[in-house]
Amino acid sequence: MASKNNIALALDNNDDLLALEKLICETSQFIGIYKVGFEQFIRFGDKLFEPIRKNNAKIFLDMKLHDIPNTVAQAVCAAVYHGVDFLTIHTIGGAAMMSAAAQAAKKAQNAPKIIGVTILTSIDKAAMNGEMRISGDVDGQVAHLTKLALNCELDGIVCSAADLSAVKGFVPDGFEIITPGIRLAGADSQDQKRVATPQSAIAGGATILVVGRAVTGAQNPSSAAKEILESIL
Repeated sequence: MASKNNIALALDNNDDLLALEKLICETSQFIGIYKVGFEQFIRFGDKLFEPIRKNNAKIFLDMKLHDIPNTVAQAVCAAVYHGVDFLTIHTIGGAAMMSAAAQAAKKAQNAPKIIGVTILTSIDKAAMNGEMRISGDVDGQVAHLTKLALNCELDGIVCSAADLSAVKGFVPDGFEIITPGIRLAGADSQDQKRVATPQSAIAGGATILVVGRAVTGAQNPSSAAKEILESIL
């Protein structure tokens, strides 16, 4: 059964630490995971982790690591030090890099789940084919990268809700499928080209929904978070 642990709130677009702490406190009744990405980790370091822990929520460190295998493995060790629950790497970094990350995590106690980012929700077929020079359809590429992630013993992937049907048929139970680009019906898709409602993403096989401006940009973030949670219960 779905719960608040199926929802991750992205703590982006805010340069006020006290306001972010207030946001976490006000929404933690309905949100089980908080996502800290490049913007806030560069700005605040690990200062955001404490209010997340204080509210008994999980820390999703969204670093999208992409480097040579040894560097990524060492970064995983650093994430273990911080006690985060989820850590992202780019699957496009290749099998050796993904395996190095997974093995580094396995050597540690209380290691984060290593999550492989497939194709960003801002990338559609035209961009993938023309700008990235990767042929084929987006869902085919997502399926390929997911199989690589499974072979490298990652704990889950990030993919668009539009690509859920391409992966849910072969991923095992317990493998996280994290879906960004979640919007309530009728909301603006903004800079993400492939979006979905909470209900459709859960029905499609997503295990964690990443929401952002639908909550952080709302007049009443607590009410918005409650609405999203209630929509999947």
